[in-house]
Amino acid sequence: MERRLMAELLGTFSLLATVVGSGIMAERLAGDNIAIALLGNTIPTGAILVVLITIFGPISGAHFNPAVTLCFALRKEISVRVSGLYVGAQVIGGILGVFAAHVMFDNPLFDPSTTTRTGLGQWAGEFVATFGLVGTILACLKARPDAVPMAVGLYITAAYWFTSSTSFANPAVTIARGFSDTFAGINPANVAAFVVIQLAAAALATGFFKWLLADEPAGSI
Repeated sequence: MERRLMAELLGTFSLLATVVGSGIMAERLAGDNIAIALLGNTIPTGAILVVLITIFGPISGAHFNPAVTLCFALRKEISVRVSGLYVGAQVIGGILGVFAAHVMFDNPLFDPSTTTRTGLGQWAGEFVATFGLVGTILACLKARPDAVPMAVGLYITAAYWFTSSTSFANPAVTIARGFSDTFAGINPANVAAFVVIQLAAAALATGFFKWLLADEPAGSI
């Protein structure tokens, strides 16, 4: 269990260090071009997800995301107790990853975000992003488990651009990004709504894809 929790903590730490660090670097180098800054934030995030899921998947399942942990808890593939421990490790790892990015780029260590991310459009974006992420994982596990790291990395890369919220799709990421007044930040006052929507989307996606991916009875057309 200690190894599993450390994998979840270190994986989420690395994810947030990448999300926030690349956001700071991209914003500094983009010359006020927000599209270029977003692209500079997107590519490292998708890339690190492939790496992290590949290396930590055999240890902990590489959730790095309370919404994903909820999904597997609802499927009874992980106990309630272990789910709680996973979520704790994910949130702590994420916040530490933000602090690490701040240290690397000489930002204040504790720097709550002032970036407002709220409203129907943003919430709809988070619902779509999280629903699609859970669906990607479940469908890929059934069709081709070895492709999960690439599929998740590519999905998040795409979702950065096709969702209005730039696809947080992860309560631990959302909470941690509240601590960073940088390109990737979210005002702490907006965090709770994002988290509720992400968890609701994950629960609905779990039920929907259980139905969609169910094996056909023998002899059915």
